[in-house]
Amino acid sequence: MFVNTFFTNKQSGIKQSVIKILGLVAVVITGLMSFTMVARAQSYTQPFQNQTTTLMGKSVQANMYFVKMGYWRLKTATLNLNFQLSQLSDRQTSDVTVTLNGVAVASFRPQATTGLQTKQLNIPTRLIAGTNNLQVRGQLLNQVDKQRVTVAPTPANWLTIDQRSNVNFEYDIAPAESKINSFYEHFTGTDTIVDQQAVMAIPDQPSQAELTASLYALAGQSRLITTEDEQLPVVQLTDSKVKRAHYQMLIARYHRLPKVVRERIDVKKMQGGALIQTLKLEGHQLLVVTAKTDQLLIKAAKFVANQELMRETSQAAKRVTGGTPTYTSTLQYDGSYQLTPTDDQLTGTDHQEKAYFVSLPTDRTNANGSTIHLKFRYSKNLNFKQSLVTIKVNGQPIGSRRLSVARADNDELTVKLPPNKSLSNAFTIQVGFDLMLPGQDNDRAVSQTPWATVLSGSQAFIKSQPNRDLLFDNYPSTFIKNRTFNHVVVVAPQTMAPADFATLTNLFNLMGNFVQQNTGTIQVYRHQPSRAVLKTSSVIAFGTPAQNNLIKQLNSQLYFQFNRQFTGFRSNEKLSLESRYAQNVGTAQLIRSPYNAQRALLVVTASKPTDVYRASTQINLQRNVQQYRDADAILVDRDNHHFSYRFKKNKALRQTMPVPRLIQTHSQLLLFLAAGLGCFVILGGAVILILRKNGFLKREAKHDAR
Repeated sequence: MFVNTFFTNKQSGIKQSVIKILGLVAVVITGLMSFTMVARAQSYTQPFQNQTTTLMGKSVQANMYFVKMGYWRLKTATLNLNFQLSQLSDRQTSDVTVTLNGVAVASFRPQATTGLQTKQLNIPTRLIAGTNNLQVRGQLLNQVDKQRVTVAPTPANWLTIDQRSNVNFEYDIAPAESKINSFYEHFTGTDTIVDQQAVMAIPDQPSQAELTASLYALAGQSRLITTEDEQLPVVQLTDSKVKRAHYQMLIARYHRLPKVVRERIDVKKMQGGALIQTLKLEGHQLLVVTAKTDQLLIKAAKFVANQELMRETSQAAKRVTGGTPTYTSTLQYDGSYQLTPTDDQLTGTDHQEKAYFVSLPTDRTNANGSTIHLKFRYSKNLNFKQSLVTIKVNGQPIGSRRLSVARADNDELTVKLPPNKSLSNAFTIQVGFDLMLPGQDNDRAVSQTPWATVLSGSQAFIKSQPNRDLLFDNYPSTFIKNRTFNHVVVVAPQTMAPADFATLTNLFNLMGNFVQQNTGTIQVYRHQPSRAVLKTSSVIAFGTPAQNNLIKQLNSQLYFQFNRQFTGFRSNEKLSLESRYAQNVGTAQLIRSPYNAQRALLVVTASKPTDVYRASTQINLQRNVQQYRDADAILVDRDNHHFSYRFKKNKALRQTMPVPRLIQTHSQLLLFLAAGLGCFVILGGAVILILRKNGFLKREAKHDAR
């Protein structure tokens, strides 16, 4: 009995010991796994935004830009430069130099090949800042014979930099802290978006206020996203993407949050206000945006849409009340642009160039009367008979002048843009110097280094005018005014399918790229708005006719109209549609609002939600929209064949001006009319006086008396 008891107790002790050991082993394994996950370096390849570019001349240079996230602990950075040189260039004398933020990091000679070359260069991580300028400069010399090399610049001196050039990073990720600004930095990071580790989640069937709040927040986040192909998705809370994403922003009324989230929120903090709070839940980083009323939820979303406020908020929870300032700072456009905030130095002989980017508000285009005022100085050891300064716009020269020793310390040049020169809302101004030295020839290097400096006082004065074109060339500017939403009403389906959330993501990621302030208004409706609302708003309606009654009522106004059963589109004067094919296509149509001729109305529709989404993929990225020149209707089928058409004859929105604005706009015409009227009055008076002097008027009066 005792023995049995002893062995029973002994076995029990052994069992407990084994359990403890297994527990310790599990803890160690978990720790090792966690350490391995943290220690494993991440990799991200960032392409440059530049298109494939060919540079010509003896001395060439190109500027490219890339960014580094603040939470990266960089290990290595590698430049993958894809380029091609003229087949005539001498590989023994031609060279290429790479500089990062003004510091030279590598020089090399090209290989003796005529095709595309790839050069991998290690970039010193100590030189990498948040935003970086990488400059590629080349001296291209043509071989004439075995004894002599010519340096005379010709079109045969060229360097082509391929758009597939990129920078590859290896790094560790510093974990997000329990602070709102730390979550925000990780959530909007380029690698986070590309790896699909960020989502914006809302209830499966959101209310109008929840949808409105999500669009404010989405627009605020998407303006920071620099990747061309990836977007921040708006998804349902039950979507599988939520579980896969490490960073989640949850937007919902308090009573509609998941129970596990509600339990972690202090309701007392929500008394009379909304709450923005970070949470760590089941290995995920959460930012909860919630309130008990619709108005406060939208107010909190506007706070989230404010980049400045989110980066400044270092606490884990932020209470937002009705009186909390949430509007982003507004920069009034006055047409004046400073080319550079600091003096830019250029050194070296021959052609040296600096590029500056100018961005107009998206709803405006260049008008006549624009000028560029350049302030600069340069060295006095130049050959002033051959040294020049040239200003270009989008690569086209608009003005040049010879340099002078008398003005070397303080020179200025003002050039006018050619009349009727068409510019988009973003363009490039290039300032080039041809710095030639006395006695410089083609066969020997020059010991003295010339230089030129573009001063910070240089400015572009760009006059602009509203762009009123109701075409996809001008989309989404038709819904934006002064860099914010222009009273936009979104009419969403009454019952939303997963494809409808993807459509919403496509529509507002692109709009958010153009919206710089959250001072405008968005209002989402899940039913048909009143006629008064439609009359004062720019409207976006999406979904099927079965989901969205407004689309059904607008059918007679559409360019591609549904059949009587609303099961597919009918043929029209632009395209014949086979009955079954017409049931499986989607359209995006930009029409003049029938409720207000001064407003735009975008309809993205089809007979099935998946085809509605397919149509939205043509207007989700700027490069996709740019395919559709002079078009107001797009049709996409399930084989990804897409077609565009122009239906309206008059592409401009009708516009009425207040009387003072009308007088100001047409002041010269009114002056001419007034002058003409004055001349007519004077001439008429002179005729009457002449007739009276010669007695014609008196005789006529006597004759009438008889």
